[in-house]
Amino acid sequence: MWAPRCEDVALVVDPQAGPSAAQHRLERDGDGYFAGFIPRIGAGTRYRLRLDGGDALPDPASRFQPEGPHGPSEIVDPARFSWGDRDWAGVRIEGQIFYELHVGTFTPAGTFRSAIERLPDLVDIGVTVLELMPIADFPGRFGWGYDGVNLFAPSRLYGTPDDLRALIDAAHRLELGVVLDVVYNHLGPDGNYLTRFADRYFSPQSTEWGAAINFDGDESDAVREFILMNAAYWIDEFHFDGLRLDATQQIFDRSAPHIIAEIAHRVRDAARGRATVILAENETQQADLARPQEPGRTEGAGLDGLWNDDFHHSMLVALTGRAEAYYTGYRGTAQELVSAAKYGFLFQGEWYAWQKTHRGTPAFDLPPHAFVHFIENHDQLANSARGDRLRALTSSAKLRAATALLLLSPQTPMLFQGQEFGSSAPFLYFADHTGELAEAARTGRARFLSQFASLAGPEAAAQLADPSDPLTFVRCKLDWSEREKNADEVALHRDLLRLRREDPVFHAQRRALDGAVLDEQAFALRFFGGEHGDRLLVVNLGSQLDRGDVIDPLVAPPRGMRWCTLWSSHDPAYGGGGAAPLELPEGGWRIPAESATVLTGLSHAPD
Repeated sequence: MWAPRCEDVALVVDPQAGPSAAQHRLERDGDGYFAGFIPRIGAGTRYRLRLDGGDALPDPASRFQPEGPHGPSEIVDPARFSWGDRDWAGVRIEGQIFYELHVGTFTPAGTFRSAIERLPDLVDIGVTVLELMPIADFPGRFGWGYDGVNLFAPSRLYGTPDDLRALIDAAHRLELGVVLDVVYNHLGPDGNYLTRFADRYFSPQSTEWGAAINFDGDESDAVREFILMNAAYWIDEFHFDGLRLDATQQIFDRSAPHIIAEIAHRVRDAARGRATVILAENETQQADLARPQEPGRTEGAGLDGLWNDDFHHSMLVALTGRAEAYYTGYRGTAQELVSAAKYGFLFQGEWYAWQKTHRGTPAFDLPPHAFVHFIENHDQLANSARGDRLRALTSSAKLRAATALLLLSPQTPMLFQGQEFGSSAPFLYFADHTGELAEAARTGRARFLSQFASLAGPEAAAQLADPSDPLTFVRCKLDWSEREKNADEVALHRDLLRLRREDPVFHAQRRALDGAVLDEQAFALRFFGGEHGDRLLVVNLGSQLDRGDVIDPLVAPPRGMRWCTLWSSHDPAYGGGGAAPLELPEGGWRIPAESATVLTGLSHAPD
C-alpha cells in the first residue's frame, strides 16, 4: 500500500465489528509503501485500511467492493476459479469483428452471468470479440462506468469477480475474445479515496472530466506502477484478451517511454504468450499510437488499433444530413467514404474548422485493420436528444447499404449492442448521482449537447433525459424479443459477416482497393483479389442513378468476364424489394436508390 505521507497504516478486519475490530499494523519501507502478512484471514473477509489512527478507508487496490466504493473491501482468492480455457490462444486484431456492450443494459438482468446466455446469438451472426464498457466499480445503482473509482474491483452491480471470470471463460469456449474498456485519464468524483493515501496520484492538469492522473510529475513512478499493474491484472487474473484505452488524448505524459507504450508492453507480458489486442480512442487521431515500438525510437506506442470517428461522422451526415457541432466539416459525400475505405482517417493533418486547429497526423502506412470502424457506439448514440438508433434516423434501405460498407470494408468493424437485430432501445447517458452531483450531471449534459444548434434552445433542453432518473437507465436495456421480430436485420448481418469471413478477397483485409466516385452519393470500391479475382462494391446512398455509361477503369469488368451480382442489400431476405442486375442488357448502368451491391467477375464467351 503506497501512502508516503502516512506514519502508520493498519488493516482493520471486519470493520462492522466496531472500534474493537482486530487491527494489524503494516510495516513501512523507504519508498512510502506499507506491507504485511496477516495469518488466518482469507477469501470473503472484509476489511479497511486505517491511516494514522483516523478513518478506516477501502483499499485502493481492492479486488471487490461488495457494498460499493464507500464500503469495506473484500479479500478475493483469484486462484479459486476453475478455468476451462487453457488451450485458448488469445486474439489478434486481424480478422476480428468487435461488439461493444454495456453489461448493465445488455440483458434485462444486467449481470455478467446473464450475459453468458446471449453469447451464442453473437457467435451465430459472426461476432468474434466482445468489448465490455468499463466495469471498475462506481457509486450508485447504474452508470456508464467511465467514472469508476475502484480500478481493480469489477462492479458489484454486475456480479462477483468469479462471475466475470465465468463470462470470459464461457466466451473463450465459444471462441469469442473479450476486451475491456479502461479509463486511465481520470477517476470519478464520488468514492475516490486515492488522495487520502497520496496527494500525488493526480496532476495539476485537468481533463474534460476532472483532475488528470499524474504520469510525469513528482512521485509519479508509484502512480505509473499502480496503473501498469491494473492493466496487467485484467489480463492475468481475468484472462481478458486486451484493453481499449478511453480518451487517450486526455492522458498527459511527457516521459519516455510514454505511459501508453508501457501499458502495451505490460499487457503483452501479462498475457504470457497469448495474443492480445490493445485499442485506443484518440480524438486527435495521432497515428503513432498504432505504430510498433522499436528500439531507439520514441514515436510508436505499439497499439493494435484506433477508433476512427471520421468514418462514423461522415456516414452519419450521409445518412441523416445532420452536420452540426463536431460533424461540421463532414459532408457525407461519396469521396469521403471512398477515402475512409482507402486511408482510414480523413483528418491526417488538415485544418478542422470546428476546433480551429489542424487535426490528425499522416496514417498512410497503417494497415486497414488498424482502424476500427463503426456507425453506432455508446457515445455517438447518446450525443443526441433521444439517444436514437440510426434505424430511427434514416431509411432502412440506406441503413442496409451503410451496414454493407461497414462490414465489407477492409478496416476492423465494430457493432454496438443490439445493432445486429435492429434494437429500438435508445442509448442515453445515465449516472446514478445524488444531490449536487446529480444536478451537475444534468446541467453538464445539457451544456455539452448545446453545441448542437438544434439542441441549444430551452424547448429542446427540456426534453433531455435526466441522467439520474432510473427510467433513463431502464429504457436503454435491450429487448431480446426484437431479435426474432427483426429476423431480416439479423440475416443481413449474418450474411455480410459470412461473406467477409468466407470470401478470400474480403477476408484478406488488404489495402489493395481503389474507389471511383459515380455521383455525389454513389461510388464503387474495387477490391483487387489477384488469383481470387476482383470484387466491386457499388454503394448508392442517394436516388436511383441511371447512367448511359460509366467511364472509369475501376468499374470495367476483368478481362474476358462480365460482372454478376454476388450479394445485394435489396434482397427480399433483408426487407428489400428485389435486386436486378446493375448493368443493363442494352448498355449502361442502373444503380438502385439506397443500395449496396457486391459484384464478382463471371467468365463468358466472347461476342
